Amino acid sequence: QVQLVESGGRLVQAGGSLRLSCAASMRTFSSYAMAWFGRAPGKEREFVAAISGSLGSTLYADSVKGRFTISRDNAVNTLYLQMNSLKPEDTAVYYCAATLVIATMARRYDHWGQGTQVTVSS
Repeated sequence: QVQLVESGGRLVQAGGSLRLSCAASMRTFSSYAMAWFGRAPGKEREFVAAISGSLGSTLYADSVKGRFTISRDNAVNTLYLQMNSLKPEDTAVYYCAATLVIATMARRYDHWGQGTQVTVSS
């Protein structure tokens, strides 16, 4: 069974920083590629960043390159998203997701958390 629980979302001013966490229950955490997706108000779920399970290769949406950093700690089964220089357009519910092969399409991910709200004020 796979359980994913996001945390860290809150209200923050533009230009500020947040660190989101995703705690995963599976014992084979290192075998999974992990990703963050965001669902902004009135929009569909959108890819943010992903990281492979073995070598730590990363992928980022163009809109967050240079501002966000995805990382993982396989020793404690946790995924992170460091969010810097936040903009109002980053406001969204952020979801953690897991799959066996890294991808940017939401439909390729088999396991999802419940999401954590990030609100960026101007």
